[in-house]
Amino acid sequence: MNTTSPPLLDAAGLKQLATTRDEASAVTPCPCRLQAATAWESITEERWPEALMQRVGTLRDPELHEPTFEEWHPAGTRYDSPDAPISVAHFPYNRCDVYRCASCTRLVLRYTEFGGYYVDHRVRVVDPALITG
Repeated sequence: MNTTSPPLLDAAGLKQLATTRDEASAVTPCPCRLQAATAWESITEERWPEALMQRVGTLRDPELHEPTFEEWHPAGTRYDSPDAPISVAHFPYNRCDVYRCASCTRLVLRYTEFGGYYVDHRVRVVDPALITG
């Protein structure tokens, strides 16, 4: 069992991972079914394609006990906007792990939203053009 922590990524590291996607070996349509998650989408544990996903990094700084819940939307986007910026220092990105699909090579962010009486796993495909500092 691999117990090592995934590397902590900053904006530059995330962008590098996102732009090194191997389009030539990507399978389309992909059995991961995550290509449509261009904005934050809820996903159940049963729908999460565990066998295809490899954790390649994290945006969660282990030194921060409680990362900020402040969002960053300088152009008036919203949390659930497909064109919302991916700001690694802001919510919810600062609570994400980064995965790559072994089949389509797509990079995906995943975090878990905890409410009073619920747990909601959410995913978003990484668009390198939306990554900011």
